[in-house]
Amino acid sequence: MAGRKGSPYTDRVKVALSWLAHLYTASSAVIALFATIAIFEYRFRAAFLWLALAIIVDSSDGVLARAVRVKQRLPWFNGAKLDDIVDYLTYVFVPALFVWRSLLVPASWAIPVASAMLLSSGYGFNREDAKTSDHFFTGFPSYWNIVVFYLFVMHASQMVNAIILLVLAVFVFVPIRYLYPSRTPQLRLLTIVLGLVWGVMLLVMLWELPAVSRLLLWGSLLFPIYYVVLSLVVGRRRITAAS
Repeated sequence: MAGRKGSPYTDRVKVALSWLAHLYTASSAVIALFATIAIFEYRFRAAFLWLALAIIVDSSDGVLARAVRVKQRLPWFNGAKLDDIVDYLTYVFVPALFVWRSLLVPASWAIPVASAMLLSSGYGFNREDAKTSDHFFTGFPSYWNIVVFYLFVMHASQMVNAIILLVLAVFVFVPIRYLYPSRTPQLRLLTIVLGLVWGVMLLVMLWELPAVSRLLLWGSLLFPIYYVVLSLVVGRRRITAAS
């Protein structure tokens, strides 16, 4: 009977859905292109809006991929590698380009700082333990898009921005473990809810650019602080339990 479970038609539909899931992931590469164009045209708010869209895709594509069972339907296609490629573009390359184009750091420092971001994250992305089996990132997880956004909004001095970015580039090599927010078993629901609230706050800040509410800005920093503290506490407990 047509459409029954296991029929050729059903199998083709499942394979098509798997390809759509991969296409959804790959769309972040196009988003990175639009963000790049916006940066070259000095439309910095538009660039951040594109990067925000990339975060939404990155936050949801894994759920979609698991739902349609892409590994089972297309075992020969490496979705994890595709995810790393587009993540490097949107989380690393485009923010590094932004640092250079927006003069977020002193002009003479722009290429060295951007290069430090690119090279350190190139190392970080290619560690075998970059993402651990118990859902941690090893080393600073290349959230350059978030860091650059905050530096842009805070209007700190160029030298302070350069120092912060270089310190974080070093932290890519420091084997501190950071939680994978959407997959950690510890306080997962609370973390996801707080992350969603934080995401809304960032979108409001984007809408307010260039004049962002200071109360909203400082309040939004509570979630990154919560994330780092939780990562350190849970990571420490894992190390203690294993020893």
